[in-house]
Amino acid sequence: MKIHTLDLGFLNLENAIAVFVVEGPHGLALVEAGPASTLPHLETALGQNGWQMADFRHVFLSHIHFDHAGAAWAFAEKGAHIYVHPKGLPHLAAPEKLYNSARQIYGDQMDVLWGEMRPIPENQLTAPEHGSTIDACGLHFTAWYTPGHAVHHIAWEVSDGTESVLFTGDVAGVKIGSGPVMPPCPPPDIHVEDWQASIRLMKELPVETLYLTHFGKITDKDPHLTLLEERLLSWAEWMRPYAERSADPASLVPDFQAFVQKQLLDAGVAQADLKRYEAANPAFMSVAGLMRYWKKVRGV
Repeated sequence: MKIHTLDLGFLNLENAIAVFVVEGPHGLALVEAGPASTLPHLETALGQNGWQMADFRHVFLSHIHFDHAGAAWAFAEKGAHIYVHPKGLPHLAAPEKLYNSARQIYGDQMDVLWGEMRPIPENQLTAPEHGSTIDACGLHFTAWYTPGHAVHHIAWEVSDGTESVLFTGDVAGVKIGSGPVMPPCPPPDIHVEDWQASIRLMKELPVETLYLTHFGKITDKDPHLTLLEERLLSWAEWMRPYAERSADPASLVPDFQAFVQKQLLDAGVAQADLKRYEAANPAFMSVAGLMRYWKKVRGV
């Protein structure tokens, strides 16, 4: 098994969004598809390795957020089968509601950021059960339901029988270069306790190497996940008093962004990498997601 990390050059930034080509003894699989806006970049990266989109018959998605699944339809149109959480499958088959909801958030930037999203025929979509294994390309892909960041989240354990790795989507956080891990917290599904349970699951799996969509390979699994949980709890606690007094989320974005950037700078992150962290994990989205979480807790 050979794994290639391809940088999608999102917003002309390096190390913001990745997809992963997994070479098995019987072909190629893709983990994540990225947004449709980066398809030209992805096709170029594939071509540089001697591949084309039609070479991929299996695409495994961690979840249906646009930066992970937005371009899945393009691979389906070339004949690929798409694997996705059962709660995400209907949105790939009929993406209008998902797309229109996102457009309300991103407005005129929707096309620039994410591009279009076309429906995928249901006979090209499979929703595996938790813990079930799919054999593809001579490899074993096991689906682990890992909610917390999204209710429709899967971490994919991939094994060739001797080696196993875990593709973690967003549930193992965002880590750019040598910077610290941070928890992406967009609405509507952030749930701190579920995320903590998913972290425990990942720690218990007999896998030492993680692959983060934002961004790349992690070999110190337990310290990484421990720090992620600490960051998640610190962000949630920062938000709690504002949620209790029903503060306007938009007014909190500058202060929250300053809070996060201080954590990053205190950890030695270079000024240039702050843009990469923000592109992969926008502050305004985490404010909205954490505020919504606390409203659920309070039953509001």
